[in-house]
Amino acid sequence: MLVKDAMTPDPVTCSVDDTVSSIGGVMRTKHIGGIPVMDGTRLAGMVTETDLLKLLMTKGPSDDLWLPSPLEVIELPIREFINWERTKEALTDIGSKKVGTIMSSPIITITSEEDIEAAADLMLKKKIDRLAVVSGEILKGIITREDIVWAISGGKGTDAHE
Repeated sequence: MLVKDAMTPDPVTCSVDDTVSSIGGVMRTKHIGGIPVMDGTRLAGMVTETDLLKLLMTKGPSDDLWLPSPLEVIELPIREFINWERTKEALTDIGSKKVGTIMSSPIITITSEEDIEAAADLMLKKKIDRLAVVSGEILKGIITREDIVWAISGGKGTDAHE
C-alpha cells in the first residue's frame, strides 16, 4: 500500500506568523496533534503538541540566590519562588509567540508514491508521529501513525486531520 492511499490530502496548515494560542485552538477543535507550517507557499516546518508542551518546561530551582549556611532551610523555597515568578512571566508570553519560532524544522517528509512501510520506518527512526507528504516542494497531505494503523487494518482513515 502506498502513502497516497493512507494519507489525509490537503491537511490543515498554518503560517509561520500565526500565534501559538491560535494554533493551539485549531489543534483542540480539530482534534489534531500536528500542523504543517507554511512560509508563503513553502513548507517550513511542523508544529506539534510536543512543541507546545516544550514551552511549558521550566528549569529546576534558580541558581541566582545563594544564602549563607544557617539559612539553607529557607533557601530552597526562596529559589522555588524565584523560579515560579520566571515561569509566570514565560506563560504570559507563550500565547503570543509565533509558530515559526517553535516549530520543528527542518521538516521530515515523504512522497505519496512511497510504501506505507517506508513511512512507518521513517516515523520510528525519527521518533515522530506524522510526516508531511510532498511532491517536490508542494505539500500534498499528511500521514500519521494512526493513518498507517487504519490502513493496514483495512479500516477507513478518520477525517481528524481535515
